[in-house]
Amino acid sequence: MDIMNTKIFWLFLGASALLLCPGCMVGPKYSRPQTAADTESDYYRAGAHSQDVNDFNDVDRWWEQFGDATIGTLVNRALEKNNDLKAAAARVLQAQAAFRENSGRRWPEVSYNLNRDRSKRSFNFGGRFSVITTTWTQELSVTYILDFFGRLRRLERAAWNDMLAAEANEQALINSIIASVIKARVDIATLQRRLAIERGNIESRRKTLAVVEQRYEQGLVGPVDVRLARENLAAAKAVEADVERSLATAHHALDVLLARRPASSPYLPETLPDLPDLEPIPLGLPVALLDRRPDIRAAEMSLRAANERIGVSIAQLYPDVTLVAGWGRSADRWRDIWKDETEIYSALLRLAQPIFKGGQLRAQVDASKARYAEAAAVYSGIVLTALREVEDALISEQMLQRQLKHVEVRLREADAAEQLSRERYQRGVEAILTVLESERRRRLAENELAILKGLIWTNRVNIHLALGGDWGTQEETKG
Repeated sequence: MDIMNTKIFWLFLGASALLLCPGCMVGPKYSRPQTAADTESDYYRAGAHSQDVNDFNDVDRWWEQFGDATIGTLVNRALEKNNDLKAAAARVLQAQAAFRENSGRRWPEVSYNLNRDRSKRSFNFGGRFSVITTTWTQELSVTYILDFFGRLRRLERAAWNDMLAAEANEQALINSIIASVIKARVDIATLQRRLAIERGNIESRRKTLAVVEQRYEQGLVGPVDVRLARENLAAAKAVEADVERSLATAHHALDVLLARRPASSPYLPETLPDLPDLEPIPLGLPVALLDRRPDIRAAEMSLRAANERIGVSIAQLYPDVTLVAGWGRSADRWRDIWKDETEIYSALLRLAQPIFKGGQLRAQVDASKARYAEAAAVYSGIVLTALREVEDALISEQMLQRQLKHVEVRLREADAAEQLSRERYQRGVEAILTVLESERRRRLAENELAILKGLIWTNRVNIHLALGGDWGTQEETKG
């Protein structure tokens, strides 16, 4: 290629960059919709708190705030092995690949072709004869789409937001898996505590039965007392079996979270006989949820992508302009395609404008706008649900703590009543029904206390989830 042709070739390609108008994009500009969280008022059920969730120090591993080593071990195992998380990670990789693919469409396509054509042609000039020809051709071609109306840029930005949505959904799933692991751990610990209570009840009722049988042999009580004491012991054994069943299935559920075969894991140690007091609840303004909660971020990224695709559908109403340039050599012998005199080149400007497609393109614009409206409604609904989850968790925290105080009083009184009824029964001044009723009430109070402490832990997990769980992670958005 001589100097003049080289200049023409590269000037032709350079014209594409000059003609391209980066600020000329059709379609609406995105703005975040107003939601129920857009308020400067605090949560209605916030109560007293001293921390601010906008302080991102030491909050990225929120499960460690529970102070249980077993929880840390289980969470690390789940984050490494859980199958749902592996699937979510694969979806992120797919979204990243889709973004790279759409980003690559904005660049020129460069290709090289090397051809060898051998043909035979027949002619009749006063007699039939044929000619066999061989042609060697090598060509370097460049194709570039002038993105005048922003269709390719909109596609790239939509893919970018899809990728951010996939990453945010993965983070939301991570938080959900962590919460499920902690809840399973607390559930198991609660059931272990309840099982210990039931076994203590069985031993207590055996002693009661022994006292009743002894008094029956002495002729101090009738056979009804013996029957009732035996029924009371059998009922306690039945409850023990039910708690053991629940404990086994709770272990199975945890095994699945950890990607283990159900029932293959050893039982967890009873490291939570008494749940420690938890730290004050970190709170901020409701609007902070929009940037902290990964599920809300994912919904907004999907909304942004839907907005970009409106621009894509509108851009399809306008012409496509494509520049095609080619340069190479063609000769009938292999060695000649490397000589300057066999040079060939071409330049093409192609404009394609849809004129009539039966309303398909307008319908695509309407469909894109409808999908955006759907995504906006979904986004607003997710925000509203998030606010409800925060308020639910906050009021539950307050009411559970109040309930805990009353149940502790109940247990103390029930335990004292049981001891007193036993003493009075042995002296013959109290009926067996009073003893059995006091035992039942003490058992119910003890079980309620164990269950209530587990609920307090579970509700604290719900608070972390409602406020964003791992809210230290911040995603960047592409404008």
